[in-house]
Amino acid sequence: MTDTLIPNGCKTNGPVENGYFKKGCNPFAQTGRSKLQNKRALLNQQIIKQMRMRAGAENLLKATSNNKVREQVVLELSYVNSDLQLLMEQLEGLNSSVEVYQNVQETASIPLIPLGLKETKDVDFSVHIKDFILEHYSEDGSNFQDQIDDLMDLRQACRTPSRNPSGVDLLANYFSQLSFLETRFFSPTRQLGIFFTWYDSFTGMPVCQQNISLEKASMLFNMAALYSQIGTRADRQTQAGLEDAIAAFQKSAGVLHFLKETFTHTPSYDMSPAMLSMLIRLMLAQAQECMFELITLPGIRNEFFSLLKMAQEAAKVGETYSQVHQSMIQTPIKNNVPFFWTTMSHLKTNHYNSLGHYFVSTALLDHQLTPSDDEDKQEKALSQLYDAMPEGRSPLDILKNKDDRRRIGKAHLQRSVMGHEEAIRTHSCCRHLQKLDILSDILQASLKRSLTKFDQNDKEDEFTDYMLAPDIISKTEKKAEMEIPAAIKVKVTDLFHRLAEGLREGDYIVAVGDTECKWLGVSDVMKLLKDVDEEGVNIRVVSMMDSSNQPMPTKSATYCGGLPKTYSMICLAHDEDDKNPKSRKVAKKPSFLSWGLKNKKSSSMLSLPTADYNGLWNRPTYPNSYNESALY
Repeated sequence: MTDTLIPNGCKTNGPVENGYFKKGCNPFAQTGRSKLQNKRALLNQQIIKQMRMRAGAENLLKATSNNKVREQVVLELSYVNSDLQLLMEQLEGLNSSVEVYQNVQETASIPLIPLGLKETKDVDFSVHIKDFILEHYSEDGSNFQDQIDDLMDLRQACRTPSRNPSGVDLLANYFSQLSFLETRFFSPTRQLGIFFTWYDSFTGMPVCQQNISLEKASMLFNMAALYSQIGTRADRQTQAGLEDAIAAFQKSAGVLHFLKETFTHTPSYDMSPAMLSMLIRLMLAQAQECMFELITLPGIRNEFFSLLKMAQEAAKVGETYSQVHQSMIQTPIKNNVPFFWTTMSHLKTNHYNSLGHYFVSTALLDHQLTPSDDEDKQEKALSQLYDAMPEGRSPLDILKNKDDRRRIGKAHLQRSVMGHEEAIRTHSCCRHLQKLDILSDILQASLKRSLTKFDQNDKEDEFTDYMLAPDIISKTEKKAEMEIPAAIKVKVTDLFHRLAEGLREGDYIVAVGDTECKWLGVSDVMKLLKDVDEEGVNIRVVSMMDSSNQPMPTKSATYCGGLPKTYSMICLAHDEDDKNPKSRKVAKKPSFLSWGLKNKKSSSMLSLPTADYNGLWNRPTYPNSYNESALY
């Protein structure tokens, strides 16, 4: 993260050190993550250029009847479509470059999938906001140039947030400021003239609207994406790192759920309800995977009950990824999600289900029921492992019969081997997956372990066909749940709180609610105002006209709960008897002389397989460009 000097000397609410305040990462930092995001921005510009060329060619094709011109336009259109397809494939490659987002020291775990940040174009608020301030609030917009500059600096910093909680706070700060902007400057009856352009995270397709809801929704999407990047960056070889990853993915799912429930008509497909539902499942599946890794971090006891428990935990992870995969292959999601994501979810489904079968086989093959064992407890544990017992046998019969244990154990081993082979086949089908050597090593190690155990329990005189082991009932001690972070409703100071922040000097209060107070004393009026609750109260005031006898500018604001809300630019009806009173609504303030806009309502041990079959992990190293992962 870099520190940026405040260009206009304005103070901020954030941490200030020696005249500096945290803004965002250096967009020119040459880290692996920044390089990918810069490539994404460049691709988005190229995509929009090709789309404009395609639109022009299609319009010309409709307008002309000249056969030669039509033939030339059709040829050019084919070139443009080909270029667009190539650009889409390059963008898919960026979304598949997950190795850049992993922890630089993480060389022993299956990589996780982060979301890429949505890109946007620059927005200039200056002219439109200053014009609105003059027209609606009857104040000189130039007096708010510093606040406008701070707003634009904040938005620019949000394009390169740091990959840590400070980056999330930065996005949350701007999101909260947008709520103030919406109520102050974006009237539902009139467009302000500010255009927001955002690009689809998966396709690069641009969306341009004057509706500030697009800006707010995109900021939430980027907040969820940043949480996912924080989760993938965590060190999953430590308990603290795994706990951080679990929290980050659950918060990412929570933000995506909040986005889905709050903004129901987003024009960008990456924020459509179907896509958001799939992304929520993906984040929760990755959180569940980290929970499984957290349980297995100290090692897995080679003991009957412990092995059955881990089998059901692994089955739970496989089940969650199966749900993710099923949602990814549905139309039209499958046309927008990278093939890498689909194959990775299918691969993990097979991998974790195979681990579950391996643990069950180990429990049945390596452990026999002895007089010292708790027979009832083992019977209960085995009965809860399947929906239906193999071949109609009772749990107790299986536990007591050595041959049955062996047959069922080998059947689970067979499914384990088949599942790992399918995972390896899936891995070979995707060129982006093939780049992940860590993943390949883990899959090969898992398969070799299952094959070795199968060979150890195979007898030459056995020619009986092996039974098909039943599915394992998934079960977990702790299920991944969505967590809506408090950062979404962070409290900030409105940059434009000086606009209509209560009564203006020289105004006369003529009514508080239904009470006329033209002839009341100051103490009586103060008592009426102090008794106001958070719902607010309507007051009427009279402003004296200046000596030039110019008509009073029209302005109207409504106050509720301490937050200013601009609803229209139509002045309330003038009352001839009250000399042009203005109707306002104020909430209770700590002091009549210190009215502000403070927000009161903000809302023997086993282990997982590694690549080194002799026990030591061969740790590959990433290129040096990834070593600055703390930067943007």
